[in-house]
Amino acid sequence: MKMSNDALREANAQHMFHPMADPKAVRASPPLIVERADGVHVWDVDGKRYLDTVASLWNVNVGHNRPEIKQAIVEQLDKLAYYSTFVNTSNPPAIELSARLARMFAPEGMCQVLYGSNGSDAVETALKLARQYWKLEGQAGRTKFISLKWGYHGVHIGGTSINGNPVFRNAYEPLLPGCFQVETPYLYRNPWGETDAAKLAARCADELDRAIQYQGADTVAAFIAEPVQGAGGAIVPHESYWPAIRRICDKHGVLLISDEIVTGFGRIGSMCGARAWGVAPDMMAMAKGINSGYVPLSATLINERVASAFHRPGVPAAVMHGYTYGGHPLACAAANANLRIVEAEDLPARALDVGGYLNERLEEFRRYPNVGDVRGRGLMAALELVTDTASKGMLAAPAPFVQKLVAVARDQGAIIRVQGNRLILSPPLVFSHADVDETVRILHAAFDAAGRAA
Repeated sequence: MKMSNDALREANAQHMFHPMADPKAVRASPPLIVERADGVHVWDVDGKRYLDTVASLWNVNVGHNRPEIKQAIVEQLDKLAYYSTFVNTSNPPAIELSARLARMFAPEGMCQVLYGSNGSDAVETALKLARQYWKLEGQAGRTKFISLKWGYHGVHIGGTSINGNPVFRNAYEPLLPGCFQVETPYLYRNPWGETDAAKLAARCADELDRAIQYQGADTVAAFIAEPVQGAGGAIVPHESYWPAIRRICDKHGVLLISDEIVTGFGRIGSMCGARAWGVAPDMMAMAKGINSGYVPLSATLINERVASAFHRPGVPAAVMHGYTYGGHPLACAAANANLRIVEAEDLPARALDVGGYLNERLEEFRRYPNVGDVRGRGLMAALELVTDTASKGMLAAPAPFVQKLVAVARDQGAIIRVQGNRLILSPPLVFSHADVDETVRILHAAFDAAGRAA
C-alpha cells in the first residue's frame, strides 16, 4: 500500500542511512522528499517546485522525464528486463552501447569497455585492470597508484584509497597500500602561494615526475585524475597541465587513467574531459552522464595499448572481475537513448555556451565577503566560501552561514549543494540562459539573507 505524505514524513530518515551524512544530523533535519521531476525542475511531496542546479548529483545531464529515454526503457522491459553478461551471454543494448562508446571515443583510442553500475565501480575496475595489465606485460612489480590531493574517485576500497581528501578516508583506514597523492593545480590554495596558473601547472607536473622517480617507475601502475576536479570544488587546471601529465606518464611508461565520472559526455564542453585538454588517456572511467541516471550504469574504457595485452595469443588473461548488473539491458537501453540526445542536441556545445554565461554571471558574487573564489568550466562551477578573503578560512557546514544559504535558496525555489566549503553548481546540460538568471537571482537572495543573519 502506498504511504501517505504524512507517513512519508514520519518515516523520513528513520530507517535509511543517507550517504555522506551523519545519521543523527539527518534525523534532526530530515531531507527534502522529491516526488517528481521534469526538465530542469523537481517537485517535493507538497507540490513545491525547485530549480535543480545540481542535476541531482552531477548526472541528470539531459534533464528529467525525457520521453525518449522512458520509451527506450519500456520497450526493452517488454523484451528483456535482465540477463547476465558473464562469460557466454550478452544482450543487444549492451552490445550496441559498447560499439557506440568505441565510436564516440575513437579520438582517444578507446576500443573496449567493461560495465558496472556506478562511478565507484568504474574506478575500481580501472585500478584492477591496470594491475592486471602490468602482470600480463611481465612487470608484476607495477602495483602503485598516484593521484591528486583534493581528488575524488568514489567509495570502494580502491577509490577511497586514492581519494585526495582525508574526509573521505579517515573513517575507513587502513586502506589499500601503495597509494600516494601529489599536489593538484589548485590556484586558490596551493602550498607555494603560486598565483600564475601556468607556473602552478608546471610545478604540479614536476612534482608528479619526481614522485614517480622517487617511488621507482617500475613500481607505479598508473596515475589517475579528474580532468576538472568535481567534489574538490570544480578545480580547473591550466591548459598546459594535462599535456604535461601525459608526457610524464609516457616518459616513465605509467598508465594514465582519466576519471570522467563527472566530466564525461559534455559537462565541461567536450565529449570527455581529456579531450578538452587535447589528451588521450589509456583508460577512462565513466558513469553519471552515460545515461543521465535513469538506470544505474557505468563503463570503464580501455585503449588498444591496454587491450592488446589481454588479446595476446597463448597468454591466459581472464578478466576475473565484473558486476552482476554490468551491462544491464535496461541501463544500456537508457544509455543508448540518452547518448542519441547528447549527440543530436550537441549538449557539449550547449554546456560551453550556457556554462560560459553561468561563469560570467557568477563573477558578481566576488563582492560578497564570504566568497573567496569563483571558478568553473562549462556547466561545472563553484563558489568557494570563506570566513574572510584575507585569511581564506574555510566556511563549511554546520556553520550557520552555510545552513542559512542552503535554506534560503530552497525557500526561494532552488536546490543547491555545498560540498565542504564549496557551493557547487552542476545543472543539467539542457539549462538555458534564463535558468542561469533565475539561479543567480536566488543565490543573491540567499547570500544577502545569510550575510544579514551572520
